[in-house]
Amino acid sequence: MSTAQQIEEAIRSLEKTERDKLIQHLPQLFPELAGQFEWERIIRDDQRRPSFSALVDSYEARLSKEPDAYPKVAESDFD
Repeated sequence: MSTAQQIEEAIRSLEKTERDKLIQHLPQLFPELAGQFEWERIIRDDQRRPSFSALVDSYEARLSKEPDAYPKVAESDFD
């Protein structure tokens, strides 16, 4: 069995709380993945944010009434 397989097996055997702790440290272990893990954490976050939801709803309502209210975003805006 390779070292990588042993590590994978050890990780799979951890309790959920221990895996969650490990997830928090993965960006330090693998800096190239830091952004990916942060986005995954944001995507999976179930916490309700009523103020933020209200803000987004207000933007969406305005955009549906006034399609030109906000500037269009182009791919070149991110260069």
